Amino acid sequence: MTTYDYDLFVIGAGSGGVRAGRIAAKHGAKVAVAEEYRVGGTCVIRGCVPKKLLVYASKFAEDFEDAVGFGWTSEKVSFDWATLIENKDKEIDRLNKAYIRNLEGAGAELILERAVLEDRHTVRLASGRKVTAKYILIATGATPFVPRHLPGHQLAITSNEAFHLEKLPSRIVIVGGGYIAVEFAGIFSGLGVETVLLYRGEQILRGFDDDLRNHLAAEMIKKGVELRTETDVTRIDRSGDGVRVTLEGGAAFGAGQIMFATGRIPNVAGLGLEAAGVELTPHHAVKVDDYSRSSVDNIYAVGDVTNRANLTPVAIREGHAFADTVFGGRPTKVDHSLIPTAVFSQPEIGTVGLTEEEARRQVKAVDIYKTSFRPMKNTVSGRDERTLMKLVVDGETDRVLGCHICGPDAGEMAQLLGISLRLGATKADFDATMAVHPTAAEELVTLRDKWQPGR
Repeated sequence: MTTYDYDLFVIGAGSGGVRAGRIAAKHGAKVAVAEEYRVGGTCVIRGCVPKKLLVYASKFAEDFEDAVGFGWTSEKVSFDWATLIENKDKEIDRLNKAYIRNLEGAGAELILERAVLEDRHTVRLASGRKVTAKYILIATGATPFVPRHLPGHQLAITSNEAFHLEKLPSRIVIVGGGYIAVEFAGIFSGLGVETVLLYRGEQILRGFDDDLRNHLAAEMIKKGVELRTETDVTRIDRSGDGVRVTLEGGAAFGAGQIMFATGRIPNVAGLGLEAAGVELTPHHAVKVDDYSRSSVDNIYAVGDVTNRANLTPVAIREGHAFADTVFGGRPTKVDHSLIPTAVFSQPEIGTVGLTEEEARRQVKAVDIYKTSFRPMKNTVSGRDERTLMKLVVDGETDRVLGCHICGPDAGEMAQLLGISLRLGATKADFDATMAVHPTAAEELVTLRDKWQPGR
């Protein structure tokens, strides 16, 4: 019988890797987790958490303006970027320590070194030490994509660097149309930065419901974001303390910074996966089965490195399911079919289930219920911003297939709607639910008229 140094060796201490290591250790496994940067991963260190803190900060300017309509006298206020970043860093440090404490408290060993595979059971650490493990879990996440063929690409920043800018630029160009791009466009614009969002597609947020995409785009433009679609950057040049950006067609303009938010790619480079025989997908993600097992039966992978559903809660669920499957005696598959999602754009998006376009491809009859209204707060503040709510319903079974919201607290609503849709709620169930008044959410249970084109 072969003896190994560890029952489980995890490469990557992000949300998925830490959860897997903790649960496996609680199941009695001898566990080591290696991390070359900081414990907590992209979400905690340079993703969801710091981003949400910056979103909060960027909304205060509008809050101060809105307060006037409610009788508050608006005194002159000022904003200090350095203070925000310092306080953000303190919170990230606290969370980093909490992750370490929870991991080690569960009995797992933390190794703060880069680790690469030498074969299916052997890992080499940056210090040169080699260790062996019966099972290995790859949980290295993803990394921002920057087009290396673009002249001047080295002058651009990504979301990683955006959290550590020494000062705010007077103007920023953000390239991309996904959730990271629109979130940072809202952040910078809200903090007073002249913001240009460039996207090569015809509309932002590809893959989301079209009504959501169009509604958000219109609201962002109202807030001062310059949105340019169906265009792309062809080169970046240094210009004084900033950059000069050239677009397709030859148009060019200056900016203090240019940020690429053009997607993320699985972080597999230099991990030694080929040496261990681990197969990758055509998009260079670790290929796994329903139980997160790779082509090598003792090597597993969870989270963004598998490119299934690149969201932190998904990575956590996959890590937990892996530990229960391999060390807990409870084979567990993760259902990726119905995932509530929030986009912390301004205004915010909350969505769960099928888009209208997806539903029309999958079922015979689709009923649409939707409304757009001015939130109650805005009737007094005078702000010109509207909320959109939309239900996608199976016309034959009455089951609610999708719910899409763009407006304040949309993400909070999406979490609870995810439960309803998972339990198979029908439109009749929504109709029979008592409304909470006065709230925006009550619109979801008071929608009665089916939407008709042209109405």
